Amino acid sequence: MSMDPRFPIGSYEPQPFSIEQKIEWLADLKFLPVHLENAVLNLDEQQLQTPYREGGWTVHQLVHHVADSHINAYCRFKLGLTEDNPVIKPYEEKLWAELHDVQKLPINISLTLLHALHSRWHEALKSVSDEDWNNRTVFHPEQKKTIRLWTLLGMYAWHGRHHVAHITSLREKMGWN
Repeated sequence: MSMDPRFPIGSYEPQPFSIEQKIEWLADLKFLPVHLENAVLNLDEQQLQTPYREGGWTVHQLVHHVADSHINAYCRFKLGLTEDNPVIKPYEEKLWAELHDVQKLPINISLTLLHALHSRWHEALKSVSDEDWNNRTVFHPEQKKTIRLWTLLGMYAWHGRHHVAHITSLREKMGWN
């Protein structure tokens, strides 16, 4: 049985609230920039332009995508912490990955952005009360559902690990040590 290259760590599985899980997911967010930076360390331009799977984004696009996605996530959390069940803004991530900035700017721009963003994001979230993790929500209009901040935390902790694994799995498959 071969691994599905789309989901090298498996699909996101919601977890019940626990202090231990909260600590793990907050650490995932805090350290994602370092893990992503290590995943792309010493890759050359040809390697950065390699898709992580057939029909998938290039490593270059993946790095910029994580920055784009996590900027949106940061805003979604801030809205969820300051408003009652705010409607969040969906975006066309596939189209964002084709924009000029993604195509032209080096990945170090997004890596630097992620270090700053995740510092702010982690600082904002580490003081969220256990009650607020379970009671504060956002509304996703495309999914037509209310999502608890706890679920969002798990999704974005998974999201970072998921894309780092895309890169590390590609490196392993290609023998890029």
